[in-house]
Amino acid sequence: MYLLIPAAGTGKRMGSNRNKLLLTVRSQPIIAWTLKAAEAASTISWIGIISQPTDWLDFKAILANLKLTKPVELIQGGSTRQESVYNGLQALPADAEQVLIHDGARCLVTPDLLNSCAQAICHCPGLIAAVPVKDTIKVVDDNGIIQSTPDRRQLWAAQTPQGFDVQLLKQCHAEGIRLGWEVTDDAALFERCNIEVQIVQGEETNLKVTTPQDLAIAEFILRSRGLSEAVEESDSSLNLL
Repeated sequence: MYLLIPAAGTGKRMGSNRNKLLLTVRSQPIIAWTLKAAEAASTISWIGIISQPTDWLDFKAILANLKLTKPVELIQGGSTRQESVYNGLQALPADAEQVLIHDGARCLVTPDLLNSCAQAICHCPGLIAAVPVKDTIKVVDDNGIIQSTPDRRQLWAAQTPQGFDVQLLKQCHAEGIRLGWEVTDDAALFERCNIEVQIVQGEETNLKVTTPQDLAIAEFILRSRGLSEAVEESDSSLNLL
């Protein structure tokens, strides 16, 4: 499975003047945790990082340190996420039939979720990882007045990975360019082209690191996972005695 990682954003909401994926959590750059998950996912065979050339030296240094066994290609990003993914699609190997797109800032994704999405996209034209909404959602007008309360049972919070048939996604991007559509994710292009997009159960911990508060939460989750892994290894050692 081919994986594209949009990583061309800035750190404005993080209060940083550099690419936020270069900020560290648990002493590793945010992008490193995303790449580690991709490396550990058995279904992923190729990785494309879509970013601005100004960040390539930093990304190359991170890749050299990680020593990944899977091929990684740096792809020039655009001025928007939509443009960046379009560039990424053009850079895919010619034999790519399906692709997963995963935001680099969702550094808490697990290999299991990547594998689940990679397996599911072989049986549908498009999918997104998502989780059911827990809160009551209000639709509010420009004056701050509540207009309606949607049925929470029909609401899901979109995540990534998102998976697509490559040729269909290329066609949807071309249509988006022709008609001037501006969307925040690729599933929205499929929706506008009336192509079905399925839901794959996401992970509650698969948050997008956007603010300093998110960094603190990511630190806590990664620390908890590290402790859990240590306990499991300890238990395994005891079982061998």
